[in-house]
Amino acid sequence: MAAEGGNPLRAVIEVVVRALVDHPDAVRVTESERRGVQLFELRTAPGDMGKIIGRQGRTAAALRTLLAVTAEHHGKRAQLDIKD
Repeated sequence: MAAEGGNPLRAVIEVVVRALVDHPDAVRVTESERRGVQLFELRTAPGDMGKIIGRQGRTAAALRTLLAVTAEHHGKRAQLDIKD
C-alpha cells in the first residue's frame, strides 16, 4: 500500500478517508516533519468534514489511532491534524 510519494503512512490515511467521504477526489494529505514526528494534515470537501470527525470525534480518534499504530509498526512517530 503506497501513495505517490511511497509513504505507507500517508497511503493508510488516504485510502481510509477516501472510503469514508462523498467526494474522495477532494481529499488532500500533506506531510511534514517536526521534532522527529511525521505530521500529516488532512483536508476534505467542507461537506465531508462531519464524516471525518464522526460522532463525538470517534472517527477522527480512530484515524489518529490507526496512524499511530501504523507508524509504530514502521518504527516512526506520526500525528494527524484535520484541517477545515
